[in-house]
Amino acid sequence: MKLLLECGLSLASLLSLVAPIAALPVGEQFHRSTLVKNQVIPQQNDSNSSNPNILRGVNIGGWLILEKWMDGEVFATAKSDPDQSKQDPPDQYNFDQTSVANSSLASHWQDWFKASDMDTLKGWGFNALRIPIGYWAYDKGSAPYLSGADYWLGQAIGWAQTRQMKVWIDLHGSPGSQNGKDHSGHEGDIEWNQGQNRQASLDVLTTIAQKYGTVALADTVVGIEIVNEPDKSLLGFSQQFAQDAYKTIKSAAANPNLMVVTHDAFAGLDKWTTTAQTIGGKGTFGVDAHLYQSFTPSDNQLDQPGHIKQVCNEWVQELKNANDDMMGYVGEWSSTTNIIVNSDGSTAVTNNATSCSTPGCQCSSDPNLNIEQWNDNMVKQVRMFVEVQIQTFEQYSSGYFIWSWGGPGGWGIKNLIDKEAFPNPITNYKYPGLCTNGGSSSR
Repeated sequence: MKLLLECGLSLASLLSLVAPIAALPVGEQFHRSTLVKNQVIPQQNDSNSSNPNILRGVNIGGWLILEKWMDGEVFATAKSDPDQSKQDPPDQYNFDQTSVANSSLASHWQDWFKASDMDTLKGWGFNALRIPIGYWAYDKGSAPYLSGADYWLGQAIGWAQTRQMKVWIDLHGSPGSQNGKDHSGHEGDIEWNQGQNRQASLDVLTTIAQKYGTVALADTVVGIEIVNEPDKSLLGFSQQFAQDAYKTIKSAAANPNLMVVTHDAFAGLDKWTTTAQTIGGKGTFGVDAHLYQSFTPSDNQLDQPGHIKQVCNEWVQELKNANDDMMGYVGEWSSTTNIIVNSDGSTAVTNNATSCSTPGCQCSSDPNLNIEQWNDNMVKQVRMFVEVQIQTFEQYSSGYFIWSWGGPGGWGIKNLIDKEAFPNPITNYKYPGLCTNGGSSSR
C-alpha cells in the first residue's frame, strides 16, 4: 500500500493524518475505468446469502513489511540510534540499518498480529488473509534488510490452518523495488526490471511455492501474488513476468490448484485478457485490482452518492468483464472517501478542503477528526460506502481483501467494527441493494 502524493500533500502532512477516514497514503496511480458513466448497473443479488467459496479477506498490512504511516511507533524507536543520520528512516531498508532494528522488529512481529486476532477476524465473518511480505525474508542478497519475517508468515499459516481459514501470500516487496515506494521496502529508484532482479524475483517465488505450495497446505495457502503494485510504466514487463512466474510457481508447487495472482499495474483488469489467455490458467490464474476512491482529483469531486455510483457503474463493469477470462480479485480496498457530511445527513464535495463550517457538519478529511468523534451521519455514510463495495465484490469478484487489519482511524478494520461503520458479520447488511436503488439511501 501505498503512496499517492498527487494530492499535493507532503510526507509530513500525510503522517499527521493518522486518525481521520481519508487523506492517508494507500495506493498510487489508481485505475479508474471509464466504461459506463451514466447508468447504474443493478446487482443480481444483494442478499445476505452469498457465495460460500469467495475469499472475504483482510490485509495484514504493516506487519511483515513496515510502512511508516502505519508503523509510526516502530519507526519512532529509531530516534534512540546514536547516529543522528539514522534517526528518521523513511522505509524498512533504512530502518533495518538502525541499532534498534533487531529488537524493535522482534517486538513488532510478535505483537502486531496474533492467533487470537485470527479468531476475531473469523468471528467477524472473514475467511481469508492477504499477508504482505518482502523478498528479503528469503534472499536479501547484499541488501541491508534483516531476516526473520518468514517465521511469522509460517506461524500465521499454521494459525489459519487450525481455523479453516485461507492465506494469500503477497510478495509485496520485489528485488530492486517494483515501484520505488516505501511499501516495496525501499523508496527511490525502480529497478525491478533491471539486471538480475527479474531472476531474483523468480527464485524467491520458487522458494515460497516449494515451501507453502504443498499438498498438506492446499486447503490453507490458496494463492501467491507474484508482485504488488508494479509501476504502470512496467505494464509490458509485468505481463511477461506473469507468464514466466506462472510457469515457475506451477513447476515448484506440489498443489496443482494453487492460484497465481498478479497485480494489474494500475492498467485495469481488461488489459490482462491477452496475458490470461496466453497463460491459459483460468481457475489458477488471477489478476488483482486495488480499488480506492480518495486519491485522485476526480475522486475528490464526488459526494457520497457519486462514490457509490462509481462502484455500481465502473467497478461492476470492470469486474464482470475480467471474470470472463480470468479470476478477478480486489486485493485492496478501503472505507475512505473525502466528503463533507451535513447535519441533515446529506453529503457535499470537499473541493480538497480539510474542514467544514456549516453547523453540525463533519469533514472526513479533517486531520483533527478522530474516528471516535464521528457522528451518526458520518457513520451512516461510511457504512453505506463499505456495504456497496462488499455487495459488489460478493457478486462480481472471486475475492476481496480490505486494507487493513491494524491501520489508523478509518484504515483499521478494528476501528470500523467498533464504530459500527462496518457490517458484523461482513455480509450482515444494514443497507442492502445499494446498486439496485442507485444509492438513493445516501441522500
